[in-house]
Amino acid sequence: MASATTAEPVGATPALRRLYFIRFVFAAAWAVLLVASGSDLTVGAKLLLFLYPAFDVAAAVFDARSASTDGPVKGLYANIAISSLAAVGVVVASASGVTDVLRVWGVWAIASGLVQLLVGLARRPMGGQWAMILSGGISVLAGANIIRSAAQQNPSLTILAGYATLGGVFFLVSALRLSRTIRSS
Repeated sequence: MASATTAEPVGATPALRRLYFIRFVFAAAWAVLLVASGSDLTVGAKLLLFLYPAFDVAAAVFDARSASTDGPVKGLYANIAISSLAAVGVVVASASGVTDVLRVWGVWAIASGLVQLLVGLARRPMGGQWAMILSGGISVLAGANIIRSAAQQNPSLTILAGYATLGGVFFLVSALRLSRTIRSS
């Protein structure tokens, strides 16, 4: 359990709220574009598949810079490393096909979900983190499901659009909860 001394100060909350809103918009737009691109590994789909974990890296860097020096920063650095590996892994896997892309994505969802869960727990005292904690746990389960779906006869990339959409909704819920925290401070 995190104590109040490990959470970011209230001044970090507006930056985190903005970041969560941006992550929601990005996830929603990304999911729409992925579905529109179809289930084939076209150049556009490959670019989208790279952009999602790359955006996660950028968001974690921003988050780490606006976070306090204790608490979840180590988890954010771990997420930067995990998502960087995922971005490269997706590019490499896309040369082999949808099955390998889904396997890489599933492993990334599990690893980053665990980190998100731990960071959310560390930030719990600042408020608005229950959705992030829940999202981290669901990401672990979704990652396992994505890996399982890769073993099916004709795996589809559209499962990733659902994953991104659900993640985006959790970011929106956290942003709205943080808005309440800011108003009541």
